[in-house]
Amino acid sequence: MSKLIRFGVSVDDDLLKKFDEIIKNKKYENRSEAIRDLIRNLIVEEEWAKKSLNNDSIGTINLVYDHHKRDLLNKLNHIQHDYNEYIVSDTHVHLDHDNCLDVIIVRGKTNKLKEIADKLISLKGIKFGKLSIATKGKNLK
Repeated sequence: MSKLIRFGVSVDDDLLKKFDEIIKNKKYENRSEAIRDLIRNLIVEEEWAKKSLNNDSIGTINLVYDHHKRDLLNKLNHIQHDYNEYIVSDTHVHLDHDNCLDVIIVRGKTNKLKEIADKLISLKGIKFGKLSIATKGKNLK
């Protein structure tokens, strides 16, 4: 049987209020159970992704960020230039005065697309990031 471990998490109060509202609506008994579910879902996604690492894929990387964050735009551009052979297109949308959305279309081996997404999403200042992988459709009827 595994041992229960307690750990602390620093979260912006507005984010925590939204999270609490969601866990209440989903009928979780407490934050811990909701966080455990989020961790389990992430583990399942990672396991699925590992099974298809060498497949040719297409996908999108969606990023929402505050474009005023110091040096963030330079870092985003640098990473995209490092992986230019995998990036098909990048669409930039101004959401409001501060926030932007980038939708980056990528093509290549799944492991490489995941590598690019992980580097972009983990940058300080990214508010939301997600890689969505799709099949190229060759084996679908």
